Amino acid sequence: MARKRRVWRQGELYHVMCRGNRRGEIFRDKDDYETYLRILSMTKERVPFKLLGYCLMTNHVHLQIQTMDQAIWTIMQQINMRITLHFNKKYNLVGHLFQGRYTAEIIDNDAYKLQTSRYIHLNPVKAGMVETPEAYVWSSYGAFQSEGTGLPVDPEGILGHFDGDRRKAYRKFVESPSRRRDLDKWIEKTMDRGVEP
Repeated sequence: MARKRRVWRQGELYHVMCRGNRRGEIFRDKDDYETYLRILSMTKERVPFKLLGYCLMTNHVHLQIQTMDQAIWTIMQQINMRITLHFNKKYNLVGHLFQGRYTAEIIDNDAYKLQTSRYIHLNPVKAGMVETPEAYVWSSYGAFQSEGTGLPVDPEGILGHFDGDRRKAYRKFVESPSRRRDLDKWIEKTMDRGVEP
């Protein structure tokens, strides 16, 4: 049976998740993470899109992507094909790196947009890998805390929702304990809808 074609509208915002095949590793060393970030930058030049946030975990990836004049599947095909080629060549493997098709949830309002950003940046904290999101180097959180990081991300799409010292306000939004409880409730609702966050 043919797969259902994804819906795309110009300017659509997505929470994209790619999981390693059989929940296996996508990243084994520092070079793998750096290669993925280079691929993100190269893809943004070839098929322009806005990357509002990302988190590269050991066996899965979260991206917050806003399309421009290319469909989400064109963007993700470029990214996933290139990282698969890198991984298979480097580790002398063949076959799929990712478990099936990526998931792409449409983000249709500002609250969902901000919740997704917070969820992405708290992913390594919730996994027990670090104490604070800032301590995890393979996410875009650093670009939300200071300028000139060189990370391939467009934080203004999120920071623009905050007043005053926007970076400080975003940090409070992400890291405050009450906000984390709200996020836990949001994740439960999301899971109840059958969506994998």
